[in-house]
Amino acid sequence: MKQVMTLAALFLIASCQPTQPAQPAQQPKAEQAGLIEGIATGKTRIIDLTHALNPQNPYWPGPGYGPFRYEIFATLEKDGVLSGRFALAEHTGTHLDAPNHFAAGQISLDRIPPEKFFAPAAVIDVRTKVSGNPDYVLTPADITAWEQTNGPIPQNAVVMMYTGWDERWTNFEKYKNAEKNGTLHFPGFSAEAVKLITEERNIAGIGIDTLSVDYGMSKDFAVHHISHGKGKYHLENVANLGSLPPAGASLIVAPIKIENGTGGPARIFALVESR
Repeated sequence: MKQVMTLAALFLIASCQPTQPAQPAQQPKAEQAGLIEGIATGKTRIIDLTHALNPQNPYWPGPGYGPFRYEIFATLEKDGVLSGRFALAEHTGTHLDAPNHFAAGQISLDRIPPEKFFAPAAVIDVRTKVSGNPDYVLTPADITAWEQTNGPIPQNAVVMMYTGWDERWTNFEKYKNAEKNGTLHFPGFSAEAVKLITEERNIAGIGIDTLSVDYGMSKDFAVHHISHGKGKYHLENVANLGSLPPAGASLIVAPIKIENGTGGPARIFALVESR
């Protein structure tokens, strides 16, 4: 009986002691700051992948398209405020194609999930092949070769085809590279390559430094149909891909948010760890 009373007393004393708050588990310190945190310390470089809009920009040479237009309608001297207005087609300059651009029933620009705009970049350099063939198309073999060197294409990545074509940006005639009959000559993705990365890889989209992800001579825009049909977006007229490593860069894609839009101008940044 004494043992029972002693145990009860000990239990009562223990229950009256103040409870110590649980200590959070100690997280191991990161070996290096994240890309965002590294901006302030210089450990992260920010690379702008966007061409500035101006009336001299190349534009798609088809019906309904035209040059970017901009005008000042209020000045500080006359109105006390400086303000302008602009007009352009959705698919002008560095821009994003939404999945509804070529595929019925697919989502519009404003309905693309925001997480798709924060993506790893897989940059496939085909400049050497393009230099000998302006009609070059990215092949499944190019993708396999990239993965053999850099590992699997990351989840939610944007696969960028780096052709070097943006060096022609300030010369519209060289950029569209058209014959007298209007046939365009510039590189793009092949249908086979896009089937591979949209069906066997979990990507957010594809991108290129030319007027279109389909090569210039395309008449059926197969790449647009295949990729958009899988709900993927496109980035076209991308700038400065030569400043990115093949792997390891993180993209921030910020398109204008047009309700029910088929696309729109986009500001694109890449975050790259400084070496």
